[in-house]
Amino acid sequence: MIVKTKLSGIKNMIIVASGKGGVGKSTVAAGMALSLAMEGYNTGLLDADIYGPSIPTLFNLNNERPSMIEKDGKSKIEPLARFGIKIMSIGFFVDPLKAMLWRGPMASNGLKQLMNDTDWGEIDYLIIDTPPGTGDIHLTLLQEYEISGAVIVSTPQAIALVDVQKAIGMFRNPNIGVPVLGVVENMSWFTPSKHPDEKYFLFGQGGGEHLSKTFNVPLIAQIPMNETICSSCDGGKLNGLFKDSEVKAAFKDMIEGIINPKEEIINK
Repeated sequence: MIVKTKLSGIKNMIIVASGKGGVGKSTVAAGMALSLAMEGYNTGLLDADIYGPSIPTLFNLNNERPSMIEKDGKSKIEPLARFGIKIMSIGFFVDPLKAMLWRGPMASNGLKQLMNDTDWGEIDYLIIDTPPGTGDIHLTLLQEYEISGAVIVSTPQAIALVDVQKAIGMFRNPNIGVPVLGVVENMSWFTPSKHPDEKYFLFGQGGGEHLSKTFNVPLIAQIPMNETICSSCDGGKLNGLFKDSEVKAAFKDMIEGIINPKEEIINK
């Protein structure tokens, strides 16, 4: 029998996954955490992409290092904070120019140390940004911890859907049994900031809707692109995402699907 860990003080753990790289999963996870914090929830964000951490860049924390504190006679890592979010990443401890030459067991142990040794405090939602694929990191999280649900990120194009379907299958495996709270279609269309009435479907249409219907999972958000999103993310000014009303509305839809999941999802 597998006994899963429930970390003290954390009410909900939400995994953000894709099965595929390049779909903007880290941006979605970071925006999700920011949206929850803006709604008044105590929010944490764990960068579980051990080999390619992106969260330090998104929050302009590349040169920051967490402090160690003593709590209840144990050494704990104090997470960094931005925009009211408690943030932890392996990227805070390693040289960004050097590759992580860790085999699976070492990566899993590193992840567990980040999870268990961080002083998260009281958290309503811990958002966990996972790497592409369905490998050791995902299995460690799913086997070791009580995960409340998963959010699947895709783009509209068919080549992304193939791998994303595998991620949904992983969470629905009888030995896993984590509810998929919804599908997020990222990069749904491009709208120039100066021409807000125009839409250009650069990566096709209907991918998120197809996933939703195929797997009976709600499509909880369609996130558009504009020319300012890249600069906001690369510059560590994530709050710049929400200057666009359509993007802000999409993230609001997303967290509504997390906070108030559909009844059939809860009962699965």
